[in-house]
Amino acid sequence: MDESGFKELADEVFERIEAAIDASDADIEYDSNGTVLEMEFADGSKLIVNRHVPNREIWLAAKSGGFHYAMVDGRWFSLRDGSELFAKLGELVQIGAGTKLDF
Repeated sequence: MDESGFKELADEVFERIEAAIDASDADIEYDSNGTVLEMEFADGSKLIVNRHVPNREIWLAAKSGGFHYAMVDGRWFSLRDGSELFAKLGELVQIGAGTKLDF
């Protein structure tokens, strides 16, 4: 996948995350470049989602650790633990916000 294709897919990921988070009590902030999305929950915990263009990956950082997701067969999977991005994000948001979100 070329850089342009990755950026389009990453934009779709961020839009999907933002739409789901709008339904929760989390706050969303973007960095000045729009490449890092940070969610802060009422309990003070944070999730950070980052577009890592050189590796064509979406990175997810949480208190429980860091996860790197690559596009495989039309879905974002961790090559380390096999988790799917939106499923893992849903688990982590539920821990932070106490609310189950569907991405």
